[in-house]
Amino acid sequence: MSNDRYRSPLSERYASKEMQYIFSPDMKFRTWRRLWIALAETEKELGLDITDEQIAELKEHAEDINYEVAKEREKKVRHDVMSHVYAYGQQCPKAKGIIHLGATSCYVGDNTDIIVMHEALQLVRTKLVNVIAELADFADKYKDQPTLAFTHFQPAQPTTVGKRATLWIQEFSMDLEDLDYVLSTLKLLGSKGTTGTQASFLELFDGDQETIDKIDPMIAAKMGFKQCYPVSGQTYSRKVDTRVLNVLAGIAASAHKFSNDIRLLQHLKEVEEPFEKSQIGSSAMAYKRNPMRSERIASLSRYVMIDALNPAITSATQWFERTLDDSANKRLSVPEGFLAIDGILDLCLNVVDGLVVYPKVIEKRLMAELPFMATENIMMDAVKAGGDRQELHERIRELSMEAGRNVKVEGKDNNLLELIAADPAFNLTLDELKKTMDPTKYTGRASVQVDQYLTRVIRPLLEENKGILGVKAEINV
Repeated sequence: MSNDRYRSPLSERYASKEMQYIFSPDMKFRTWRRLWIALAETEKELGLDITDEQIAELKEHAEDINYEVAKEREKKVRHDVMSHVYAYGQQCPKAKGIIHLGATSCYVGDNTDIIVMHEALQLVRTKLVNVIAELADFADKYKDQPTLAFTHFQPAQPTTVGKRATLWIQEFSMDLEDLDYVLSTLKLLGSKGTTGTQASFLELFDGDQETIDKIDPMIAAKMGFKQCYPVSGQTYSRKVDTRVLNVLAGIAASAHKFSNDIRLLQHLKEVEEPFEKSQIGSSAMAYKRNPMRSERIASLSRYVMIDALNPAITSATQWFERTLDDSANKRLSVPEGFLAIDGILDLCLNVVDGLVVYPKVIEKRLMAELPFMATENIMMDAVKAGGDRQELHERIRELSMEAGRNVKVEGKDNNLLELIAADPAFNLTLDELKKTMDPTKYTGRASVQVDQYLTRVIRPLLEENKGILGVKAEINV
């Protein structure tokens, strides 16, 4: 392989072989030929003079693309579709006169784009469901593990490790809902002609409107779709690409949030992404264990979120029935968005599958903060013992500030319990105060919420999709 040309890292480093095939020349041009066969079969079935022998010849060469012939022809005519019509005709001399009959370039180009996006969304969906499944197992395993929760990245009331994971699951599940909707509404362009009026077919079929109405449904059925868009210009509306890329951007946003949380938790040494035995964390600092996978998720996710602007701007700037300023942009933005999200989901699978949780570190940090969070309970216990609520509230405030100063300024351990035990207003011993330091008393319904969410929402979803579970990540580098 030549090393003097640019090669995309999306194919070299990030995307799976399956996704790369979906956007490969083989997939594209074999789909073109399938579409030409579907058109010829439809026209024959509706009465045009096309023979079984011509159809058979087209089918015989549906897979073996003569690329060199097409490339040489394109140098001469500067038109990719007509170059492939010519190349196909060279292989099918009996059928060359009926290839692409009545169609415009968008018949193969746009219908193929829809078919490719449909296939790519199916692969994305499979991996997304598997990410949800892996996270569900993680949430279930750690549903009872108390951990310090954060708001504003400041210590807040405790939650559990599993409950936090359900927040990641829920966002990915919302992405799955969006994906399923867009996937269910994708339609083919069909064969609409140069400006969407089917004028060429009106000529071919001698003005027979009833027969022309059958063309699009028949082509759609042959290509595995339920229907075509009812109206179009020369192209399908570029709004379709916007909807598809917005789904990818939504997944990227969820993945980015997940990866950010993992990176922060790894900084706190509470949770760690997989780190292989021979992996090097730093070229200079041998002790480092950088969250490389999570950082890569964040990096690629930003690319996908910004990439979604491309089809939106393209859709907004199309003129009338079509302009060609969409073509070069689509060739980049749509495939690269899918290749990047494919790499992101593989990374998510890899990270979740190998997440390491350190309960002792989690417990140590939680217990260092818990006395502050337990003050409401402590105050109520002191009231029961005969104390004045307002006086106790003021004393708690003052003692908490003193303990906080000892921690931040003096670098000492949190001694709030000792300060409270020494204050006669509370009438509580240190042993009595320590008994209030059970973290499970402060996690609310976290564990129950995990059980309910997994049982009522996620497990039924996974049961419906059990045929696509078990996918493992493909990480190239």
